[in-house]
Amino acid sequence: MLLLGKTQTAFAFARAYPYLCRSMNRMIDIFSVLGHRLAAFGKTPDTVEVVRRAAVENPWFLPQEIIRAVKAIRCEMLERQRLEAWAGAYPPVRTPKRVLVVMAGNIPLVGFFDLLCVLASGHACRVKPSSKDTVLIGYVVDLLRTIDPAIPLRMAEQGERLDAVIATGSDNANRYFRMLFGGIPSLLRGSRQSVAVLSGRETAAELSGLEEDIFAYSGLGCRNVSLVFLPEGAELRLRMPAVQAKYRNNYLQTRALLRMQECPFVDLGAAVAVEQREFPRALSEIAYARYRSADEVAAWLAEHDAELQCVVTETLPHARRADFGRAQSPSLTDYPDNRDVLAWLSAPGV
Repeated sequence: MLLLGKTQTAFAFARAYPYLCRSMNRMIDIFSVLGHRLAAFGKTPDTVEVVRRAAVENPWFLPQEIIRAVKAIRCEMLERQRLEAWAGAYPPVRTPKRVLVVMAGNIPLVGFFDLLCVLASGHACRVKPSSKDTVLIGYVVDLLRTIDPAIPLRMAEQGERLDAVIATGSDNANRYFRMLFGGIPSLLRGSRQSVAVLSGRETAAELSGLEEDIFAYSGLGCRNVSLVFLPEGAELRLRMPAVQAKYRNNYLQTRALLRMQECPFVDLGAAVAVEQREFPRALSEIAYARYRSADEVAAWLAEHDAELQCVVTETLPHARRADFGRAQSPSLTDYPDNRDVLAWLSAPGV
């Protein structure tokens, strides 16, 4: 029996079910138009107002970082050629289902990618935004419905029948999701952390990128680096960017607590660095650990794989490796938790 690859399977499916492929092409058209519409985000009076309202709703969302998040989505996920190459590798679903997307609210528009996956795969999307990110998600949903009023996308309603769910939240929320959605196919995500592995030979540009990977979005994202591995003899060299008041208050509390406990730390000016080989518990705390060999780090990464979101490094290979400065600009194939969302949505059981 001939076993077809993913792309070959998609081509065979296209010949057999051309009407389903027209539906996928329609979604690519819609999201490509969305990318063009978002090009002026933050520069026009109406989008400046959206930014203002989103920052009021969630004080952790700084205006410049809201604009940054929209730009990353537009550049990495909404260009037509990228959408075609990505979605075209999967056969569209034969029987569209209602898929609920329960979104987190730790960074701006963090749930957008799941919405994109559901619609690109041919399913209908029901959105449950975080209470911390209703303004931005609502704006994007309305914009998509303006581009095509027939798009199978709307906010979820209480008591609505659902066929599958994608839900992201804290570990506590994840346990609740498992009970709530136990009877339907579900892709559930909890908390994850990210690390960086340095060689000690990084350029100034790479170290600047690392600072972005650590401090962007006040360090609240699962792709934000919170643990840095250094070779023995190397020193952690980080420059602090300007931080918002809430982050600085967290830093002052964390620093005071470490002093009370007589724990050694490096004061970075608005964050603290603590030498330990485990993820930090405080937001404004950066962990760092020294290693003797790359094999030693690789073993640690393998042992903690279930806790990892991405690994920023040029030193060793990893399935979720990201370049310096790119942790918060994931591409269409940088799937959360390394779980292929489109493959899951295309599976017969969904």
